Amino acid sequence: MPVFTFSGKNASGAKVAGERVAENKQVLKAALARERISTVTIKEKGKEFAFPTLGSSKVPVKDVAIFFRQFSVMIDAGLPLVQCLEILAANQENPAFQKTLTGVRTTVEGGATLSAAMKQYPKVFDDLTVNMIDAGETGGILDLILQRLAQYVEKAVKLKAAVKSALIYPVAVISMAVIIVGCLLKFVVPIFSNLFASLQVSLPLPTRIVIGLSDAVGKFWWVAFVLAIGSVISVKQIKKHPQGRVVWDAMLLKLPVFGMVLRKIAVARFSRTLGTLLTSGVSILEALTITAKTSGNAVLEQALMKVRKAIEEGRTIIDPLKECGVFPNMVCQMIGVGEATGAMDAMLQKIADFYEDEVDAATKDMLALLEPILIAFLGVAVGGIVISLYMPLFSMISKLSG
Repeated sequence: MPVFTFSGKNASGAKVAGERVAENKQVLKAALARERISTVTIKEKGKEFAFPTLGSSKVPVKDVAIFFRQFSVMIDAGLPLVQCLEILAANQENPAFQKTLTGVRTTVEGGATLSAAMKQYPKVFDDLTVNMIDAGETGGILDLILQRLAQYVEKAVKLKAAVKSALIYPVAVISMAVIIVGCLLKFVVPIFSNLFASLQVSLPLPTRIVIGLSDAVGKFWWVAFVLAIGSVISVKQIKKHPQGRVVWDAMLLKLPVFGMVLRKIAVARFSRTLGTLLTSGVSILEALTITAKTSGNAVLEQALMKVRKAIEEGRTIIDPLKECGVFPNMVCQMIGVGEATGAMDAMLQKIADFYEDEVDAATKDMLALLEPILIAFLGVAVGGIVISLYMPLFSMISKLSG
């Protein structure tokens, strides 16, 4: 039998490493899981070198949603857990997801719970999924939890698509405008500049400005690429720092039109995540922690952690929600009513439904507002350059005709 080297962490979080004899990697992984060792790497001695696998290593969110939906149907039909995972892995087209599901099945076969098996793949199954699966296994309602997870992921995909649709049009128009104006300044304006120089024509101010811009683009065009790359790197570095993330996200939320849409998206995601967790039986403190980590906004994350601390101290949820200043007053009042009536999870789901519809409406309104503005910007930029170039020609023609 082959010898494998492994590294990982035990139940207390300490790093462990060593060598074991096993039939294959899956068997060794299952054996280590029974010992509560979370493996990081397993390599067969003498065969450490491996060619990289072709294809994407990322698992699309849509595939995860379909998996949860199919999984819930199979569990509801009474199929054994391991058989469900085996069938779903075999029918999975994405190689990375197929490998993940095979690993989950092997770990479950080794005696681990489904939530513990999924916890080994944090890039595919986040804390929200693991905690909900754990609650479903404990309460014996795994099929219902999987249905809720499928609904949650589908709603999240829809929300993300709404954001992308809001960004595609303005980004496309602005990019087109920059490319057109750059080409005009780089290739067209110099032709007119040489013509005017040969004719020794006195140039009006707009024409001189355009020719000056053209000369600058011709000499320093590389500066634009350096600035663009520098801006991207700077933003990434800012977002890596905790305080930088807070400043960046706060700035985005304060943008004139787009900030309002981002705020509604944040409220919708918060309500959907917290409501789904509470409905699945996760405690309020644990649910707030998971919701904060998966919020995608540093300002909201800080606010939710303050709310969690206040609840831990014995306060009701409505007061700290109002104090953080992130959530609209209507949302705070509805959550307060839900808390008082013992139906906070249902109230949060209603808030999420309302704000997801609001995001759709706000996105359409924003596009309707931006469309004429962007078209006007493109027309002014291109038309201004063209008119400024023809102004000296009009002057020449009028003099010749006179």
